[in-house]
Amino acid sequence: MATSSVMKNKAGVSDVNTGIEKGDRQQLAKGLAKALAETYVLYVKTQGFHWNVVGPLFYGLHKMTEEQYEDMAAAIDKLAERMRAIGYPAPASLSEFVKLSELKDAAKIPDAETAIAALVADHETIARTFRETVKEADEVDDVVTADMLTARMQSHENMAWMLRSLIGK
Repeated sequence: MATSSVMKNKAGVSDVNTGIEKGDRQQLAKGLAKALAETYVLYVKTQGFHWNVVGPLFYGLHKMTEEQYEDMAAAIDKLAERMRAIGYPAPASLSEFVKLSELKDAAKIPDAETAIAALVADHETIARTFRETVKEADEVDDVVTADMLTARMQSHENMAWMLRSLIGK
């Protein structure tokens, strides 16, 4: 096969036969796409706050947000790869992520307390999104997706708790 024809290949829906029906995989892919989009939006928001935090909470918040966005970077890859494993292409543009996500981009750089409160709310939103997709995965016996999202849900709940503790809420 010539190089030029290989380069023209693009990801599409794959015929996967691992025990989960196509319609069920399609529904799971929608949930995974939303989970991926929300993780990506929060990743970008967390990194922006990390870069721009100032004040007495600087060092602790700077370190905490760095750990959090690094964790989310690894999760982003796993979520996208899970979509591919069940036979569906992963969203791959900022416009798709924003469209699929309930999370809103930070229009400006807020003060530290406002930034922390926004991150807490976003982590809680992601936990709810993941919880819904875990239910869907359980219903069709997709233990791999359910386990992966359950672990991610725990990470986001823990991140929300740590951030919430910084502002005493």
